[in-house]
Amino acid sequence: MPLKIYNTLTRKKEEFKTLEKGKVRMYVCGPTVYDRAHVGHAMSSIVFDVMRRYLEYCGFQVRHVMNYTDVDDKVIRRANELGVDPLELAEGYIEEYEQHLKDLRVLPADKNPRVSKEIENIIEMVAALIDKGFAYTVEGDVYFSVAKDKDYGKLSRRKPEDMQAGFRVELNERKQAPEDFALWKAGKPGEPAWDSPWGPGRPGWHIECSVMAKRHLGDEIDIHGGGNDLIFPHHENEIAQTESITGKPFATYWAHNGMLQIGGEAMSKSVGNMVTVEEFLAEHEGDVLRMMVLNGSYSAPLTFTGEVVDQAEKALGRLRAALRPSRASQDETSGNTIDLLERAQVARQQFENSMDDDFNSPGALAGMFELVRSINQARDAGADDSELQPAQATLKSLAGLLGLDLEATAQVSSDATDFINMLVALRDELRNENLWQLADLIRDQLSEKGVVVEDGQSSSTWRFK
Repeated sequence: MPLKIYNTLTRKKEEFKTLEKGKVRMYVCGPTVYDRAHVGHAMSSIVFDVMRRYLEYCGFQVRHVMNYTDVDDKVIRRANELGVDPLELAEGYIEEYEQHLKDLRVLPADKNPRVSKEIENIIEMVAALIDKGFAYTVEGDVYFSVAKDKDYGKLSRRKPEDMQAGFRVELNERKQAPEDFALWKAGKPGEPAWDSPWGPGRPGWHIECSVMAKRHLGDEIDIHGGGNDLIFPHHENEIAQTESITGKPFATYWAHNGMLQIGGEAMSKSVGNMVTVEEFLAEHEGDVLRMMVLNGSYSAPLTFTGEVVDQAEKALGRLRAALRPSRASQDETSGNTIDLLERAQVARQQFENSMDDDFNSPGALAGMFELVRSINQARDAGADDSELQPAQATLKSLAGLLGLDLEATAQVSSDATDFINMLVALRDELRNENLWQLADLIRDQLSEKGVVVEDGQSSSTWRFK
């Protein structure tokens, strides 16, 4: 089946067709770097990393751009509170976030432009919007005139006349209309400023992404991504600015990830209900967060609770446990080779069918867990390593396409693995003889050593915590 992607612009799934054959231009809005990143930021990065990985698996050459907003009201406010230079503050958080992305195994973007390095290009676009009659100046400020854009609101489905204050619509008597938004802000004391034809100042929030996407990807791009909290006003305003300049559709597909929620609200620094990436990684490995994201639809909200984290850890453990070697001796064989190969092929087909359906990672995982069950059943039936390894290789390959590393904590000596296998087999015999106390003792002592024993109908499997 052809790859389909849900397009926020049209509110439906559409067959994915690129502007240029075999190539994908993808721009993703990155974080505003005024504080430590929280796991909601990481969720968005993981979502678009998975998209990118699968597109590359499908044979596309992906050019991925993710920006950093280092010039912004929030950055300036935070820097003033701390008594530091805003750009130095932002730089520190950028370095920290890039390390987090490495820890989470997010593939590096081809470009990570930042606002402070794009000022000249921003001024150029603002000037062009004024020349075309889409923007106007007021005492050093420059505003985009929403009334001049007849298509304004097509992404968010909002009409300018219905817009109310509260959605970053600035109440400013100097503007021609309340919904008009700032392209350039006149400089104020204590703020960074750059020279411009309208006097010293700095860019507005929305113009930056229009400029960076156009500069690094061209007038038209295939995918524009970000959190669904950016649909309005940020992405709506990007469309207005860019298409007013180019006269072409800005992005073919608009993809938005859902928000990470905690305590019934979207995780946010302003609300104060956030868990930083640093805090999460201090207690859990990065693949646990990735598994949390993969367990749900990327466009749906994700609730952050201890139970959800625990479920992700267990699911990751089940995948990794399937890589355990055979218990059979070298002269034993189960005759399951053909069956396992067929099931591996079925798992790959289900993976592809699911991912082709708007990157349906829960469906892809379901096929992988069916393969896990088949591998474990074959091992219990006496399959040797030569029978298990092709199916295990398929499982590792599919996991890798989702950015998961199934061998990250599986670096254990063969002697240790053999000893654990022996203890688990002994425990199965004790359970068959109804010697429950001894069986529980082995389970509990293995648990103390970081080994989780999971009982099945006929036998038990194990995994590392």
